Amino acid sequence: MLIETKGLSKYYQHKDGLVEAIKYIDLSFDQGDFITITGPSGSGKTTLLLLLAGLIRPTSGSINFQGHELNSSSDNKLAGIRSQHIGFVMQNFSLIPYLSVLYNVLLPLSLHKHADSSRNDYAVRLLDKVGLKDRMNHLPKELSAGQQQRVAIARALVNKPKLILADEPTGNLDPALSIEILEVLKQINVENKITIVMVTHSPVASGYGNLKINLVQGRIVNKVCSVVTDEFLS
Repeated sequence: MLIETKGLSKYYQHKDGLVEAIKYIDLSFDQGDFITITGPSGSGKTTLLLLLAGLIRPTSGSINFQGHELNSSSDNKLAGIRSQHIGFVMQNFSLIPYLSVLYNVLLPLSLHKHADSSRNDYAVRLLDKVGLKDRMNHLPKELSAGQQQRVAIARALVNKPKLILADEPTGNLDPALSIEILEVLKQINVENKITIVMVTHSPVASGYGNLKINLVQGRIVNKVCSVVTDEFLS
């Protein structure tokens, strides 16, 4: 088991009163799962993703990541877990505009004091995998939106993560480009057995998951497990 949550809750104090963003979430994900999280705006989707990343701490409950209790870990340990085991893909790509494609992919490794000398070669191989090896010396502004998201995916893979957390990765893309990015994510999930947890508003995107979770007002109202066939890779 990669991740397990028990009684996970997150409350915020607001001027208008207590906001119960996440309430009593029990979940477990295995290595190689593709989890999609859907729900209306304000249902707690992004809050749940931030909790799983250890970027915010729960009000109550627990999160276990491969034997590490995240809620009782120090900030330094959480940062180490993220840098070694978690990749992120965001809606707005979050690329550094003045760095080349290659150096954007390499950016997560800049935190590693003893980075392997072959890291450049590995980054180039990742760019080849997402079809952008010939653009590695370009700046982000010289790429299309779909290409920029492919760079973000390569960057998420460069630390060889066990988990990728994706927050609306197709939210800024047109339908055709959305399918393109979803196919890349699914291929990575199947071939590399990397667990993906993806927040999405898109019914099409949610269909790529083998575990589909629907949140309403911070609670799981529906959870569906299914087998994803090869049609998503065709």
